[in-house]
Amino acid sequence: MARPDFSHLNRQTIIPFLAKLFSEQGQAAYLGEPVTMAEHMLQGAALAEQVGHDDLVIIAALLHDIGHFISAHGAFSMQDSEDRWHEQAGADLLARFFPAPLVDAVRYHVAAKRYLCATEPDYYDRLSPASKHSLTLQGGVMGADEAADFARQPHLDNILTVRRLDDAGKQAGLSVSDFASYIPKIDQLLDQHFPPA
Repeated sequence: MARPDFSHLNRQTIIPFLAKLFSEQGQAAYLGEPVTMAEHMLQGAALAEQVGHDDLVIIAALLHDIGHFISAHGAFSMQDSEDRWHEQAGADLLARFFPAPLVDAVRYHVAAKRYLCATEPDYYDRLSPASKHSLTLQGGVMGADEAADFARQPHLDNILTVRRLDDAGKQAGLSVSDFASYIPKIDQLLDQHFPPA
């Protein structure tokens, strides 16, 4: 299956494109969890703000699952028997527009789950049933050598932080800000990647 082509997007159109994804697809159920896709990502961003993370982590949490909306393989379901690589789809979209630490947090948030299962004895037990199901499709718990390699990721702290925000953003009925409220932060990060001429 061919990857979606987003080459038409540019600095001026990426934010409206992301906003449209949230608006048109965000109300879909989130992978067997008690929140919608948009609620899940907005909760991650809100929780990042509450504990004082910087804008890069906040927006990485906001966009970490954007690949569910655009993956050539479609969105995950609890009936899946193989992975849909949403993290790669999301990173591929964002890489042209955002700094590498943000893109890596998106690209590796699934691998971070596998890593934390290998390195924190009680982490697996805290995962939701849907996360445990997807873990089996995503390669399962990392072995010792793979975990040691992953620990050398240059942006490991951001990656693991976004992973934990991903895990936390599944609270039914939590009131959070909407996508539009994050546009100023997104604009600032885009300016870091596209400095004014």
